[in-house]
Amino acid sequence: MSRYTGPKMRKVRRFGEEFALAADRSTAVKFVKNHHQQPPGMHGSTRVFKKHTGYGLQLQEKQKARIFYHIMEKQLRRYYEAAGRQSGSASDNLLQILESRLDNVIYRAGFANSHPQARQFIAHQQFTVNNQRVSIPSILVKSGDIIQFVGQQKLREIISSLLANNNSASWLKTDPEKLQITITDLPTRSEIEVPFNEQLIIEFYSR
Repeated sequence: MSRYTGPKMRKVRRFGEEFALAADRSTAVKFVKNHHQQPPGMHGSTRVFKKHTGYGLQLQEKQKARIFYHIMEKQLRRYYEAAGRQSGSASDNLLQILESRLDNVIYRAGFANSHPQARQFIAHQQFTVNNQRVSIPSILVKSGDIIQFVGQQKLREIISSLLANNNSASWLKTDPEKLQITITDLPTRSEIEVPFNEQLIIEFYSR
């Protein structure tokens, strides 16, 4: 399955204002600016947001997770299977795996305003993980890892301005001078804010 390349806001607006405002920072700003607080499509102004139950609700939450983290179905299913093999709560494990993705860490640290922007930085090898240049956004980091920006001065200034306006997640330690991120520990469920119900995702894949 290829990555979706169509209008991003169309997929976001389908789930309503609450989801849109809790999505990537850049997505929330764009949503408010355009005042698209209605379903997408030419008949959006006359449609209402559907309320799902059972399977439909589980499917909806799964789709929200894919859109929020900007990942494909195959990736999410693989993370679900990995979460099930670990001890403890499968839903908590799933969230921890998703949060451990390198592109998400850069976003959560405030170095980018969206997951796609963080992915672009990584694809152009603007960051190192433990002194090794990386170009794969889906790399999973672990406690103690150090992520360092090594790009050019112009981009350094852009990231510095982003960092000045964004807050870092509690499980990350950022150094604005060095543009460095240290993974102090992997996040617990209480430290993760997401606009979907991860337990319903587990139930969807467990069917």
